[in-house]
Order: sequence, then C-alpha cells, then structure tokens
Amino acid sequence: MSKVMGMERKVSKFGNSLGITMTDSLKKIALEVGDTVNIDVRENDGEIVIKKVKKVALPTGRSPDFLDTLSQVMEEYDETLKGLKDR
Repeated sequence: MSKVMGMERKVSKFGNSLGITMTDSLKKIALEVGDTVNIDVRENDGEIVIKKVKKVALPTGRSPDFLDTLSQVMEEYDETLKGLKDR
C-alpha cells in the first residue's frame, strides 16, 4: 500500500502563470528536470493528479513516426475500437 503525503501550499505568481512549489513531493516520485508528466484535471472533484510518464523503448526497427501514426489512428478510431473490444 502506498503512503499518502499531505501538504498545504499557497498559489504563487510565476511571470504570467500561477503555480505552486512542491519539490519534496516530486522527489518522492523520482521526478527530475526534463521528465514528462501526465496531468489529469478533475473539475468536479477540484483535484489535479500528476503522474510520471513511464519511458518506453521502441522495438528495434520502429521509428518514433510509427508511434505518432499509431496514436493518430487510435484517436481517430477510438469509438470503433471500443466497440470491437466488447464483441
């Protein structure tokens, strides 16, 4: 079971943006400068969930263009693919 870490922070202004500092929290999930995160905004709950993106190595012979094309196709045919899953 994972440990939940609670903390309270004030929203600050950083240039034209709003932000919070949370260095200790980011260190707990091993985030470093340059890492990529997914941010889910849950408006109904007033929650923001930040998850570290797991790096995936491409199989030999596959270019990054392949993944871009695959993502576009999956997004375009999302409803169709979901329908096929339930058959």
